[in-house]
Amino acid sequence: MSVVAMKKIRICAMKKDRKEVLEYLQRRGVVEIDSDLHIEDVGEDTDALSGFCRTDTARLKSQYRKRADTADKALEVLEQYVPEKKGFLAGLEGLGTASDEEMQSIIDKRHWFNRMAAGVIANSAKIDACEVEIARCRRNIEGLAPWMEMDIPINTESTKATRVFIGTLPPDTVADTYCGKIDALCPEIKDRYQITFVSQDKDQACIAAICHKSDGDKLENALRETGFVRIAFFSHRTPDGKVKKYNRKIRDNEKEREDILVKFRKYAAYRDTFKILSDYYRIRADKYEVLGSLMQSERTFIITGTCPENQVESIEKDLNSGFNLYFATEDYGKDEPMPVLLDNPRTFAAGEGVMSSYGLPSRTDIDPCAIMTVCYVVLFGMMLSDAAYGLIVFAVCFALLYKFPKMGQNIAKTLRLFMYCGISTMCWGVLFGGYFGDAVTVVARTFMGRDVTVPALWFTPLDQPMKMLVVSLAIGLVHLFLGLGIKGYQLARRHDWVAVISDVLSWYLLIIGLILMLMPTQMFYSITGISMEFSQTMIYASYVIAGLGALIIVFMSGREKKNPFLRVALGLYDLYNVTGWLSDILSYSRLLALGLATGVIAQVINQMGSMAGSGVFGMIVFVLVFIGGHALNMAINILGAYVHTCRLQYVEFFGKFYDGTGKPFKPFRNNTRYVVFGDKVISDNHKEDLVS
Repeated sequence: MSVVAMKKIRICAMKKDRKEVLEYLQRRGVVEIDSDLHIEDVGEDTDALSGFCRTDTARLKSQYRKRADTADKALEVLEQYVPEKKGFLAGLEGLGTASDEEMQSIIDKRHWFNRMAAGVIANSAKIDACEVEIARCRRNIEGLAPWMEMDIPINTESTKATRVFIGTLPPDTVADTYCGKIDALCPEIKDRYQITFVSQDKDQACIAAICHKSDGDKLENALRETGFVRIAFFSHRTPDGKVKKYNRKIRDNEKEREDILVKFRKYAAYRDTFKILSDYYRIRADKYEVLGSLMQSERTFIITGTCPENQVESIEKDLNSGFNLYFATEDYGKDEPMPVLLDNPRTFAAGEGVMSSYGLPSRTDIDPCAIMTVCYVVLFGMMLSDAAYGLIVFAVCFALLYKFPKMGQNIAKTLRLFMYCGISTMCWGVLFGGYFGDAVTVVARTFMGRDVTVPALWFTPLDQPMKMLVVSLAIGLVHLFLGLGIKGYQLARRHDWVAVISDVLSWYLLIIGLILMLMPTQMFYSITGISMEFSQTMIYASYVIAGLGALIIVFMSGREKKNPFLRVALGLYDLYNVTGWLSDILSYSRLLALGLATGVIAQVINQMGSMAGSGVFGMIVFVLVFIGGHALNMAINILGAYVHTCRLQYVEFFGKFYDGTGKPFKPFRNNTRYVVFGDKVISDNHKEDLVS
C-alpha cells in the first residue's frame, strides 16, 4: 500500500541548453512539468525576474501535430487497402521495437518520408474519386437500361421538319390504347404523329414521339396531360453509345484504382517507417507544448515541476554533470494537493485498474490497492464459484501473460487480476463442489450408467442456500468492518483520536452489539437454521455494547456544533444510518445470487446435453451443447462477477473510508503510440528549430 513520495523541483538553466535539458527530462519520463508557473511563484524578488515571459510555440506545435496526423492517416489508408496480417491477439503484443540505427536513419530522411505519407493520402483521395465516378457511371447505365432499344441520340428534340419527344409515361399506360387517348385530346393531329414504346416495366413506360413541327406544341400538350415527363439524360449519343462511354470511364477508373493499389502495396513496405515518423513528431509536439509553458528570459529559462522523491538525486546528478544550472527541491505542504503515483508489488498492482476507475487516493487517503485486490479476488471467486471455470480463466490469462510479455501495463495488470480471480474461483469451486456444474455426475450417469459424485469440500450452495446466504452476509460484514477499520487507521495516523472513537469505534460497538442481540433470537434461527443460546450476562453485554455505541453516535457525531440540541439532533440523524449498514450488508446477498446462478445454469446445460441419450449421436449432441452452453454461461457470469464485485468495492467498501480524489501523476515523457524509442534517437542531428 504505497503512494510514492513526491518533491517539487525547480531548475534554472541557460537558454542555450534548453533543448538538451528538455530532451533529457522527456527521456527520463519522471518529471511532471508545471505549466501554471507564475513569476510570483519563483521568488520574492519579482522585479529581478520581470524580463521573463512565455514563448508562443503554438505554430510549431501545430505543425508537428499535423505531421504526426499525416503519418497516422497514411497508416490508416494502408490498413484499409493493404491490411497488415495480424494474429487475433496482435493487440496484446505491445509497442514495436527498432534498432537505434534504423530509427536514426528514418529521422534523418524524415522530410522525404513526409512527402511519401502525403502522397499516400493524396492517392487515397484519388481512389475515392475513382470509386465515386465508377458508382456514378453504373447508376447512369442502370438508368439508361430501359432505353437501349432506341436508336436515336438521347438529346434529339427536332429535325429540320419534325419535333421529337423522348420521355416517360406512368407504368399503367396501355400501349395499344394510348394513341387513342392522344387522338381524343387532340383530334386535329390524328394520324399526323407517331409514338413508339421503347420499353415498359413496373416503374415507367419509355416512349419516343415524333410529329411535324407545326403540330409540336399540340402533341406536347396532349402528352403532358397523360403524365409525360422528358428524359433526364442529355447526350448527343444514342443510349447504346452513351453506355459504351460509361463503360470506358468505368474501365479507366478501375485501371487507375488498380494502379494506385499497386503503389499502396509498395508503400506497405514503409508501414513501420510511418509508425516511427508518427511517434517522432508526436514526441516533438509534446516537447514544444512544454516549451511554450516555460518562463524564459533572453538568456535563461525556468522549469518547475514534480518528481518522485527517489528519483530526485539521480535527476540532479545527471543535470549538474552535463549543464551549468541551478537545481532546487521543496516539500509539498501538508494540505497541498500532490500528484499521485502508485508503487505496489506486482501482485497487488493487479488491482490498480479497478481502483483507478473509481479514483486515485488523495493526500489524506492511504493506498487501499493491496487490501482491495485481495477482497476483489475473494469476492469474484465466490460469485463465479466453479472450479472448472476458474481453471479456464486462470489458464487463459496465464498463457496470454506468458505469450505476450511486452503487452501494455494496463492490459497486463487486468489479465493478472483475472488470473488471480481464476485461482480464487477454483478454490471456491472445490469448496462448493462445482465442476462445470454437476457435469461429472451427468456424464457418469448418462454414458457409463454409474452414479459418480464429486463431493464438496465444504458444502453445496444449491442444497443449502440459507447457509450460503449466511456465509455471504458474514463475508460482507467482514468486508465492511475492514473498510471502517481503514478509516480508523487514517484518523489515527492524523492523531484524531476523538474521531476514531466517535466515527469508527462507535459503529463497531453498535453493529456488533446488534448482531449479538439478534443471534439468540427465533428470527435468526428461522433464517439460518442455527440455534444459539447466550447466557443472561452475554445478553446484557450485547445490550450494553449496542447502547454504548448508540450513545457515542448520538452525542459525538455532531460534535462540531456548539448548540447541544442541534448536536443531539444531528447525532440522532446519524444514528438512523444504521439502516444504511443493514442495506450494505444485504447487498452481499448478491454473492449467493450469482453463485447459485452459475451453478443452476451449468446444471441445466448438462441436463439439456444429456437428453439425446447415451449413443454416439447423444455423445455428439452432449459435446456440442456442453461446449456452447458452458462457454456462454462462463462469459455471462464472468461479466456479472466483474460488475457486481466492482459495485461492492465502489459503493460498500470504498464508501466507508475512501475519498478517491487524487490527481494522477502525468510526467513529461515519450508518449509513443507504435514504437519504443531509445535514448539515442530523440536528439536528431539536424539543427533544432526551437523558437527564440
